[in-house]
Amino acid sequence: MAELSTTSDVPVATIKYYLREKLLPAGESETANQARYGSPHLDRLRLIRALIDVGGLSIASARSVLEVIDSDASLPETFAVAQHSVSVAIEPSDLDPADLDRIDELLVGWHVSPNNPGRLASARVLSAFRGVGQTDDRGWFARYAEAALLIATADLDEIESRPDRAAKVETVVVGTVLGDALISGLRRAAQEHVTSERFS
Repeated sequence: MAELSTTSDVPVATIKYYLREKLLPAGESETANQARYGSPHLDRLRLIRALIDVGGLSIASARSVLEVIDSDASLPETFAVAQHSVSVAIEPSDLDPADLDRIDELLVGWHVSPNNPGRLASARVLSAFRGVGQTDDRGWFARYAEAALLIATADLDEIESRPDRAAKVETVVVGTVLGDALISGLRRAAQEHVTSERFS
């Protein structure tokens, strides 16, 4: 474990915590006080840190995501777990039906379940926009939907390039969790760029 800690730059106490929380599988026992850890453990540690430190997942959400990676769940089931792990739970009954209708207009032709966390979160965002007096004068929301479809297509193209189910499932999870952070970062950089071009 000390070597795993040194190689991964993760403190021993944190590794023990991940073992207790069932995020990291146990090493192969060699003696009563010693276990052997290999490259799969190092890879899993890197994944755990990415999910928690960069993706912002809680321990419980990270556990759910890792369980689906280790299962034989289908890609759609894996996407559902990953999406719910990075999304705030929203009750559809708490939303204004008009906001849900507006989102559904933006998603015409898309195959989206009624309880998709993105659909529900988007309806809540539209309500907040309206609440602060922001209007969609130039197709703001539709353009966001177009950008989201382009991003989702890039996600799935990348997933399909992976050689096997295990690699595909890990890409689903990592892409969903870290992709949110990447989009947020790129959007901020793009806003500065476009602002400097228009208002220099």
